[in-house]
Amino acid sequence: MDLYEKIVAGQEKLSLVGLGYVGMPIAVAFARKIPVIGYDLNAEKIRLYQSGVDPTREVGDEVIRQTKVEFTSDETKLREAKFHIVAVPTPVNDDHTPDLSPVEGASRILGRNLTKGSVVVFESTVYPGVTEEICVPILEKESGLVCGRDFKIGYSPERINPGDKVHRLETITKIVSGMDEETLDTVAKIYELVVEAGVYRAESIQVAEAAKVIENSQRDINIAFMNELSIIFNKMGIDTQSVLKAAGTKWNFLPFFPGLVGGHCIGVDPYYLTYRAEQMGYHSQVILAGRRINDDMGKYVAENVVKNLIRADVAVKHARVAILGFTFKENCPDTRNTKVIDIVKELREYGIEPLIVDETADRDEAKRLYGVELADRSAVKDVDALVIAVAHKEFLGLDQAAIRGFFNPDNTKKVLVDVKGILDRKEWIGQDCLYWRL
Repeated sequence: MDLYEKIVAGQEKLSLVGLGYVGMPIAVAFARKIPVIGYDLNAEKIRLYQSGVDPTREVGDEVIRQTKVEFTSDETKLREAKFHIVAVPTPVNDDHTPDLSPVEGASRILGRNLTKGSVVVFESTVYPGVTEEICVPILEKESGLVCGRDFKIGYSPERINPGDKVHRLETITKIVSGMDEETLDTVAKIYELVVEAGVYRAESIQVAEAAKVIENSQRDINIAFMNELSIIFNKMGIDTQSVLKAAGTKWNFLPFFPGLVGGHCIGVDPYYLTYRAEQMGYHSQVILAGRRINDDMGKYVAENVVKNLIRADVAVKHARVAILGFTFKENCPDTRNTKVIDIVKELREYGIEPLIVDETADRDEAKRLYGVELADRSAVKDVDALVIAVAHKEFLGLDQAAIRGFFNPDNTKKVLVDVKGILDRKEWIGQDCLYWRL
């Protein structure tokens, strides 16, 4: 029997290294079919999973309570598995260079517990070459084994969209790759156990790495174009969303919209590609131009809050400003690399300490990463300006009366900044409100 047959028969196990927004749903999906060991070095996270709590809210507490995943923070349990999937984050440093420490650390942990005959598949988004040039040497050094003889490697980029209940592991075509045809076949067949949409067999590991990193780079560039249009049209006094709605009547117009581009994918992956390009002697022009625009949008939003406070004859310094939403995207508790913090920092430069409300966000994470104390919605009262920064479901349900109730009734003008354009603009313009959106 080959490795695939042994795993299907329950004679061998699959391990998942890294149980975050990506890794945990993968582990749960596979556990419906085969024996799975779910490892994370965060003992507190493991304790939550073991007690039936899903801190990511990706699958829900009930699913976690029922799953057969063997959750553990004991790395030696990895020795019981023969097929390993590594799904750890790959962030960037403050200077926008790749921070490979999580994937390197995972490789060291796995290497210490790797056994002969294993297959290791990396899912973390990286630039082309990382799997073979950085991860493999670590695995070999820590295990004393030789890649290609004692163990094999593959790469299958994650495409899970956190907070999205439609585009999931099972419903998205999975790119798979392997160091040789035999490994590719094994990796493909194992993923086919859970991916209903099927797999795409890439020509090589580097092709698969490159495919993933350009997916998000493409979205980043398209959104940057929309953000630039928003800046231009704002100067012209034209509503950007109205323009996009009109242009969208053409069959081949791409439906992208302006916004804050954060998170651990779209706002990060382009830097991995441009970093690798720099190593090859090429300085990116289009990709980095898009990044600069998107990285500056938080500051741009804050500047327009201040401009509208001035128009409303409200003293800027110590103005009472409330921000609704702090996560990097709607209906997801993840605050990593949120661009809302850029709005906060810029407002502070003007002497404004905003009140931030987000009932969806991971409060502990926000405090740990940014020193931000999230307030309850009941604290939003008598504000001079309201910024709706994230399109959470709870904010979509706010009617005009509720929103008006947040403002200081003594102000002649109410400053309302609707970053995502979730409100009906016509209901707000021309009244006692200065309404602004991207």
